[in-house]
Amino acid sequence: MNAIVALCHFCELHGPRTLFCTEVLHSPLPQGASSGDISGQNEQAEEEEGGIQMSSRIRSHSPAEGASADSSSPGPKKSDMCEASGCRSLAGGHPGYVSHDKETSIKYVSHQHPNHPQLFSIVRQACVRSLSCEVCPGREGPIFFGDEQHGFVFSHTFFIKDSLARGFQRWYSIITIMMDRIYLINSWPFLLGKIRGIIDELQGKALKVFEAEQFGCPQRAQRMNTAFTPFLHQRNGNAARSLTSLTNDENLWACLHTSFAWLLKACGSRLTEKLLEGAPTEDTLVQMEKLADLKEESEGWDGSEEEEKPSSQPDVVEGQELSKSSPETSLMPDCNSWNVAHRRLSVFRSLRHMRQVLGASAFRMLAWHVLMGNQVIWKARDTDLVQSAFDVLRTMLPIGCVRIIPYSDQYEEAYRCNFLGLSPHVQIPAHILSSEFAVLVEVRAATRSNLYPTLFDDEQSLNKYEFVVTSGSPVAADRVGPTILNKIEAALTNQNLSVDVVDQCLVCLKEEWMNKVKVLFKFTKVDSRPKEDTQKLLSILGAAEEDNVKLLKFWMTGLSKTYKSHLMSTVRSPTSSESRN
Repeated sequence: MNAIVALCHFCELHGPRTLFCTEVLHSPLPQGASSGDISGQNEQAEEEEGGIQMSSRIRSHSPAEGASADSSSPGPKKSDMCEASGCRSLAGGHPGYVSHDKETSIKYVSHQHPNHPQLFSIVRQACVRSLSCEVCPGREGPIFFGDEQHGFVFSHTFFIKDSLARGFQRWYSIITIMMDRIYLINSWPFLLGKIRGIIDELQGKALKVFEAEQFGCPQRAQRMNTAFTPFLHQRNGNAARSLTSLTNDENLWACLHTSFAWLLKACGSRLTEKLLEGAPTEDTLVQMEKLADLKEESEGWDGSEEEEKPSSQPDVVEGQELSKSSPETSLMPDCNSWNVAHRRLSVFRSLRHMRQVLGASAFRMLAWHVLMGNQVIWKARDTDLVQSAFDVLRTMLPIGCVRIIPYSDQYEEAYRCNFLGLSPHVQIPAHILSSEFAVLVEVRAATRSNLYPTLFDDEQSLNKYEFVVTSGSPVAADRVGPTILNKIEAALTNQNLSVDVVDQCLVCLKEEWMNKVKVLFKFTKVDSRPKEDTQKLLSILGAAEEDNVKLLKFWMTGLSKTYKSHLMSTVRSPTSSESRN
């Protein structure tokens, strides 16, 4: 993460001061910086929470980074530093700390001030604001501020116990500075939790020191017994103690370097950017809703009390199917590997393959019923064949319009499913067979001459079957049909288009017509326009024909709940409609 984490302190003599900061370097270290290890001063840090291993090394001294910098250094002058190191973290001549992340070749450098003048100015300004004007109620807690020019800051102010300070406490803050406002805001919960943990550790160490000092020499009683001393004289004689003295931790800065470096690494790793090629499709939204519903159902299931559903009620889920085993599958045992391989070939592979097997006229009738939302019934012994047929046919519909019962031992009503697989012995009601809202595909055994095709001839693998497509409302060959059906057939008959290209054509055609469905839904269901206006809209959309209107109405049931609720929540108010009139 391209950010700077800094520890700031409010000195009673000099005001807000930066004590310690850690920054990210993507380029090699500046000239004069050594990556060699110095014996006796190496720090090894392994953060289990982030799984990051970093070696902290002492850098060689650079004039722009130490406390003893000359007048050209961006750091503060020596005359502005507290004599008792209250405004200083690293001792004079201490070069700082460097951690190298071997995974990303990024270095995390810690010192008292950034060596770049512009960064020093940004950190300095953020430090002053965090300990003066930008303070949350109670003076302790997180706050966000900043602008495009000077960067955005997440600041958490806190107090550290000090028995020698006014009010027995001193004021500090930990700030995170970066230029990406959205990224920093999204990282607020993560930063708050981790920085709060660092603060709690510092306060806990300081509290132990404070209690020990108060037990040995209570400062409150001593101050009450001493004579009044002018405030200025008291300030000059009571310089701030260093944080290492307040916490009694000589390795404090090395530990803070490790914590700040891990914070920058982990915060940058937890959020990743993904390239999206546009808004999510309706199929994607419906899939997300179905997965959420299934998750809620699975959480509500009690395994000890779960009972099997009777065989007369197959499970069905919109857009998905839960296969139900049938005793008919035992009629086709796997006698040998030849039969297994032959059965695997006895399936439909694509819409083009199905059209070649069924024939152009039979396929057109079947596809017309599928697009219109009529019930499609397949009667066959081979469950794999039926499942493959449904998998192929469902690609012509939006996911929200698909309701499948893959195989059942009894007829199921159309309101439960629009794709139904049945055993050959199941009786279908007469009114269904003669209905114009259903189509039946019967899979029968073919003549003797076609029972033994070549094993690996995919085109002849289904020759052992005879497919009979019947309906109470046969589609005439000269009927125009819905526009999308004509475009699908044109893509299937174009041999220059591969199967993958045809699949992408189907996706584009479905999205095109789903957009028309959205417009019609908004126009009729939300705005409640009259039929005359609706007819004009259909003409504009190029869907005024009877079959196109039926298709749009059926596909309207496949709209996602997210889209419907969004439209219904944005219905115009009566005042807005009056002003429009």
